[in-house]
Amino acid sequence: IVPSKLCGLPKKMSFQKPELPIDISKRFEQKNSGGLRGKLNFISHDKMLKSPQAITTDAAPTEKIASNFGNSILVNYVPVFVMLQLGVVTKENEFPDEDKLEKQLKELKAAGVDGVMVDVWWGIIEAKAPKQYDWSSYKKLFQLVQKCGLKIQAIMSFHQCGGNVGDVVYITIPEWVLSVGEKDPDIFYTNRSGNRNNEYISLGVDNRPLFQGRTAVEMYSDYMKSFKENMSDLLEDGTIMDIEVGLGPAGELRYPSYPETQGWKFPGIGEFQCYDKYLREDFKAAAAKAGHAEWELPDDAGTYNDTPEKTGFFGSNGTYLTEKGKFFLTWYSNKLIQHGDQILDEANKVFQGYKVRLAAKVSGIHWWYKDDTHACELTSGYYNTNDRDGYRPIARMLSRHYGTMNFTCLEMRNSEQSAEAKCGPQELVQQVLSAGWRENVEVAGENALSRYDRAGYNQILLNVRPNGVNKNGPPKHKMAGVTYLRLSDELLEPKNFKIFKLFVKKMHADQDYNREMSNVATLQRSKPEIPIDELLEATKPIKPFPWDEETDMSVGGALADYIDNLFDKLFSFLN
Repeated sequence: IVPSKLCGLPKKMSFQKPELPIDISKRFEQKNSGGLRGKLNFISHDKMLKSPQAITTDAAPTEKIASNFGNSILVNYVPVFVMLQLGVVTKENEFPDEDKLEKQLKELKAAGVDGVMVDVWWGIIEAKAPKQYDWSSYKKLFQLVQKCGLKIQAIMSFHQCGGNVGDVVYITIPEWVLSVGEKDPDIFYTNRSGNRNNEYISLGVDNRPLFQGRTAVEMYSDYMKSFKENMSDLLEDGTIMDIEVGLGPAGELRYPSYPETQGWKFPGIGEFQCYDKYLREDFKAAAAKAGHAEWELPDDAGTYNDTPEKTGFFGSNGTYLTEKGKFFLTWYSNKLIQHGDQILDEANKVFQGYKVRLAAKVSGIHWWYKDDTHACELTSGYYNTNDRDGYRPIARMLSRHYGTMNFTCLEMRNSEQSAEAKCGPQELVQQVLSAGWRENVEVAGENALSRYDRAGYNQILLNVRPNGVNKNGPPKHKMAGVTYLRLSDELLEPKNFKIFKLFVKKMHADQDYNREMSNVATLQRSKPEIPIDELLEATKPIKPFPWDEETDMSVGGALADYIDNLFDKLFSFLN
């Protein structure tokens, strides 16, 4: 490298680094097999500086893919959404950074992003008194998103913000609901030690009129009705196209079995959360009906940070393998499915007739997945073991509501996780996505943690289309959409955003942004309730669908990272 003064360049001349938004490392590995995998061509340095397609293939440069494949490739297009920052509407119900957000939204739109996901916090909207809703800040926010040409996934966030991984803002559930809990703490999930968790109301009071004459389910329904009334124009014009219904902590259909606020640390197995008086009464009644009035809730399942073998419940020949243990786990998981079913039915009543998609989120509990016990999944309410599928019954339940199953940890690879914790995120994702597809349910997903690296994006792309793009029509399997967590200044840094833009392009199967690809059908009324025995037929294990080893829509690998770093150093020096 020659110093600038020796080659006649001004000392402070600014250079723009050329973008190389292609999988360079993959191209070096590809053989001359035709189609998308043709041999490498090198284009002149002048063209490289002018064109983002500096290195390409014989048959299919990115800009020619549409003409080569025709309209059929559009069915491989998967929409991309970006989760907005926590606190974009503050806990005081203010929308303070409108100008900054507008600039960021325009950047997302220019990158081809299809829409954004927004937490609509119950604790902000109905904070002070029952049925006293204030939607003003959210209406302003949603109109800004609409102005920027993006669609909206709205989360009915009936949970607390704060206490889960990634939470940097603290928003409680409504104050007046917390005051009910001060008088009757059993409205909250409770562990065996008696510790209450007030981040979400216990499903044990779903149908008890403890909230100034209303049940928990009625509160959720009233909230969604008010949302519909105040956002009807945005629902009617298709701006709001997804309603994700919060069904537990972090908005997920699960029990709060691993709360950091109570000292849980990864990879603890967590604790069962059914020791409030209402769920305890429910279990005792169920046990008596089954002819075992003597059975009690587990007293040998350990504490939050135990490992499976340290407990009597999950240890070798543990309680979970006995008749009593299986009865408890079936009851515990069934209560969760019934909870989700009832609230989604209410949501369907509210939003039927609009062109929206209902969704429910399932947590990606990947630690201890490769242990025979699947301990943390079990404490969270997913009765999933080597000989029992805990996710397909959830998918079957969702199918009656025309719902979408939203899953997380799409970016994770086994090699990045703890071997001691017997993590299996890749196998878990394959099982859950396959469960949805087998039950004819659309599946969508998210990354669990913020990632800006190519390896994380490539893993998401593999899961999105596990058997690749089909140039002649629909792929074998395809996710309905992916939401990236989350919008931040770090994501928008030039180096990170360049890779993200390429990720969006690959999600779209190298097609240009197409607003119609995120359109959804008119929501129909839910089908009749599925008997629990029929739901449990879906617990029979079925081998997941096969996955390719790697995505055919890569954003690059180690060589691309090396070249990026090389250019960073070069242009930093020249500048």
